[in-house]
Amino acid sequence: MSAHHIPRSAGRARAGLPRRIQKGFTLVEMAIVLAVIGLIIGAIAIGKDVQRNAEYTKIKNKFIDQWEQAYNAYYQRTGGVLGDSQTAPRLMVNGANFNAGTGASISGGNMTAATAPNAICHGAKGPNMARDMQGAADANAANGFDLRLLMNRAGVRMPPGRAEGAEDRYVYLDTNGNPQEIQVCFQWNAPGTAANSGNVMVITGLTPDLARMLDQMIDGKPDAQEGRFRQQGVQNGTPNAAGVEWSANNTYQDGATDTVAGQAGRTQDEDQVIRMVAIYKMNQ
Repeated sequence: MSAHHIPRSAGRARAGLPRRIQKGFTLVEMAIVLAVIGLIIGAIAIGKDVQRNAEYTKIKNKFIDQWEQAYNAYYQRTGGVLGDSQTAPRLMVNGANFNAGTGASISGGNMTAATAPNAICHGAKGPNMARDMQGAADANAANGFDLRLLMNRAGVRMPPGRAEGAEDRYVYLDTNGNPQEIQVCFQWNAPGTAANSGNVMVITGLTPDLARMLDQMIDGKPDAQEGRFRQQGVQNGTPNAAGVEWSANNTYQDGATDTVAGQAGRTQDEDQVIRMVAIYKMNQ
């Protein structure tokens, strides 16, 4: 072999220089890199779920539970529930505007057939509520039957809510990243009313996964027809039967009709997630 055809590596070896060895990634190294990338992606996804669950727990502890405590504090201070007469209480939310017929008597009457008074809210009733709200100036223009005014008159401290003057509302992000607003109202349901009779808190603006999680935390299982926390309009009419799922899931867009919990909606990430209404039974 002539000097002109001596390989470069051989020439470097004769000159006492180290040989250049070209190396790539081994299969083991590539597998490790892919595994690390997978762990990072998984951690991000899990982190979002953990953050959302923490927000849902905060909604229950800092908003729903505190509104229940404010309702109970009003009863303890006034001897009646919201909107009830303090001198002749009926123990009905908005009982001061309840018309039981001749003599306005509720003893011996058919309460199942009674027309329940309107709900007590602040500003406006929540979206998709079945019951109308009592006008803030009805019956007494100076005081009215506004939720915030009634609480302030009794000296009851309300949860901070969304802001001063909007204590009855709470804003959070749904699974698509769109803002949703929870609102609370109170009303009395006649016996036989779907989703519980008696004095209840009406909670609007709940996405299906938030409604199910609140139901799980309050009643121990997400059942739309049983317990203190139920879906508006769902009747518990079959004794000892299996429970009923909440009637939608987070794949449905707001305003969708004919929703089914076990089926998928149109599943578009840009949609506002459908909003549901829950009925939460009060102890007083």
